[in-house]
Amino acid sequence: MFRPKLPTMPQPTGLVTPPAVVEPTSITPGTPAPPPAAPAPAPTRPTIQLTPGTTLALVGGGTAVILVVGAVLVSMLLAVAVTGVSVALVAVVLRLLINDMHKGR
Repeated sequence: MFRPKLPTMPQPTGLVTPPAVVEPTSITPGTPAPPPAAPAPAPTRPTIQLTPGTTLALVGGGTAVILVVGAVLVSMLLAVAVTGVSVALVAVVLRLLINDMHKGR
């Protein structure tokens, strides 16, 4: 009851192919390869050309992203501040109620 049952490995069925025999080959010296050609020089002009219009668009887009992220961060900070103030007010009110209960008024 407490002894584990080990499964038996199934025997292979069908045709079994013998392993392939790998025969060693001899290495024959060949002709030396020519040295690789020098790479072509990189172009000197930049691949991205910025015109005044695209520069203005990039600056405007970056400014918009910074303003949106700033507004989100300020609103999250404001939400945390309002939550902290409300929790502090609730704590003060609860403290006053508990003190009044202990005095028996």
